[in-house]
Amino acid sequence: METLELTKEKITTSTTENISGSEAVLKALIAEGVTTIFGYPGGAIMPIYDALFDYEDKLKHILVRHEQGGIHAAQGYARTSGDVGVVFATSGPGATNLVTGLADAQIDSTPVVCITGQVFAHLLGTDAFQETDVINITTPVTKWNYQVTDATEIPAALAKAFYIARSGRPGPVLIDITKNAQIQKFDYKGYEKCDHIRSYRPAPIIRKEYVEEAAKLINEAAKPFVIFGQGVILGRAEKEFKAFIEKGGLPAAWTILGLSALETDHPLNVGMLGMHGNYGPNVLTNDCDVLIAVGMRFDDRVTGRLDKYAKQAKIIHLDIDPAEIDKNVKTAVPVWGDCKETLPMLTALIEKKSHTQWVQRFNDMMQEEHDLVITQEMHPASDDMSMAEVLDALNELTKGDAVIVTDVGQHQMIACRYAKFVQSKSNVTSGGLGTMGFALPAAIGAKYGAPHRTVVAIIGDGGFQMTLQEMGTIMQFGAAVKILILNNNFLGMVRQWQELFHSRRYSFVDIQSPDFVTIAKGYGIAGRSVNDRANLKTALKEMLDHDGSYLLEVMVGKENNVFPMVPQGCSVAEIRLK
Repeated sequence: METLELTKEKITTSTTENISGSEAVLKALIAEGVTTIFGYPGGAIMPIYDALFDYEDKLKHILVRHEQGGIHAAQGYARTSGDVGVVFATSGPGATNLVTGLADAQIDSTPVVCITGQVFAHLLGTDAFQETDVINITTPVTKWNYQVTDATEIPAALAKAFYIARSGRPGPVLIDITKNAQIQKFDYKGYEKCDHIRSYRPAPIIRKEYVEEAAKLINEAAKPFVIFGQGVILGRAEKEFKAFIEKGGLPAAWTILGLSALETDHPLNVGMLGMHGNYGPNVLTNDCDVLIAVGMRFDDRVTGRLDKYAKQAKIIHLDIDPAEIDKNVKTAVPVWGDCKETLPMLTALIEKKSHTQWVQRFNDMMQEEHDLVITQEMHPASDDMSMAEVLDALNELTKGDAVIVTDVGQHQMIACRYAKFVQSKSNVTSGGLGTMGFALPAAIGAKYGAPHRTVVAIIGDGGFQMTLQEMGTIMQFGAAVKILILNNNFLGMVRQWQELFHSRRYSFVDIQSPDFVTIAKGYGIAGRSVNDRANLKTALKEMLDHDGSYLLEVMVGKENNVFPMVPQGCSVAEIRLK
């Protein structure tokens, strides 16, 4: 077993206590500043839950209805609070039910610490009841994992877990603790917070010469273009980013995880990148002369065909993870490091400019998109409501100040395209993995992470049915989540692809749904359903004004499509407006 070799910052001084491994787990959480845990008990983690009984005044435990709901809730908590989300689960099926959420958190760089119970150490490898090799199962989808078989390892293992989860490029960590280690008594000498691990460098050394090279390219550029991702938010560098683009007069477009790092109505915010992004940012990616990527990873939904992506541009890539540099797109200048540090260095060296004519090209293309797509989406001629007009009405009521949590599908793309935001950490969605069922539990966690903000979960009728049992969590603990179901009676995104690329062969996408309002009522959640736009704004206002959770189902057009769209296998410049 790996030896935990680390140096630590001592934060707790106490006399030696003889305590159980389970109590040591809870003391570690408190020392790390944890206040909220999402979890589900079971046999192999029962000693920790027994110890938790005496810590209810210090640690709030939210009993979810499924372990996948627990980890998605922890993700939502982390995304709105900026802190590490914490999950408890038992062994076997409890631990394996975390895998989807771990994969989601890994690809979206979300800091989560999962603590799983495990069978007694002497039973490992015997196929004991509810035993699974959770370490090997979760290795590909965690930033780090570790199995504890002796209670004396618990303080150091958890210190390392929290440090790894939150440092550098954040991610999920799993600590698997055998039942004997939970029960075992040992001499506890206090908890020491980890601040360094030998051979682990979470933030690479910043090379000043690369920053200078990047500044030179930007100063010489006639058509510079910035694309930014969640790294700006994770680095808490929103102010530094805004200062950078404002000094350089740099048009900037966002990935779906970067959304809300810059207020959506900022004059240099030119829209969304990617498959269903805005027209101008996609087309002009292949026309700019310098492309500056900040905290994003050039995934395929942003780049389209790599052999046709920004070949004319010199690319500058700012990222904390050196593995992302040159992984998909060849860069002219890599700027390694935390953008909280690198952006001010770069800003100090660039010249103050406006690039008025270049920015106007983005504005002109946005106007074209408005004329051909957005106006018809916001004001459809048919009697059927569109998803875009629902978002438009929601924006009018929230003034861009709500947290929007989206599931996966057409409604997700519509929400990311049209939702307005005035502050960071406001957009919570499953980006890289695209996990249907994410939104409802993530919204619960988001509300605990930002208790004073309005949290609206926007969900399709398909994704909602994957995790609707988490309304039981809302019922029991009173999370005031607003649930907005955009129901088109289809698995809409798959149907759109079948229409456009499979000759309308609608294979198993026509999904039947129950009466969502009645089900919500069974969970003590108020709600209503609307299918007439005359009642839309009134219903949305009723949802937002309601004291507590609320479910609003809006019936929208069955066969509406999301445009613009970059067809798979095409370049970003081949984006279709219809």
